[in-house]
Amino acid sequence: MFDHISIGVSDMARSRAFYDAVLATLGFKRVMTFDAFAGYGTDDGYPRFCINPPLDKTKKAAPGPGTHICFQAPDRKSVQAFHAAALANGAKDDGPPGVRENYDPKYFAAFVLDPDGHKIEAVTYRPE
Repeated sequence: MFDHISIGVSDMARSRAFYDAVLATLGFKRVMTFDAFAGYGTDDGYPRFCINPPLDKTKKAAPGPGTHICFQAPDRKSVQAFHAAALANGAKDDGPPGVRENYDPKYFAAFVLDPDGHKIEAVTYRPE
């Protein structure tokens, strides 16, 4: 459905370091870099998740109310690694790794708020 998603960040260097570390735990890497842009994806080289300064240069980067971005994880260990890397790189915990029975008995996820407060998640439906 989506080709790519971009979010505004307030500090490109900080956010690049954060997303480099966090997305690597899920098998993603930075595939494109410009002064005010970084794009993440897989070995196909196409950026599916992007960070850049706010499009409205007069405003500070801020998360949208009710918005969150969920990344697919290959397994539960990756969800746990995502959460640990996020916390080690400046995120705030918003839901530790675990099964979310209220979503689905196989839904294993972790939630964090990135350094700008964007809610991000990693999920897998695979059993242990």
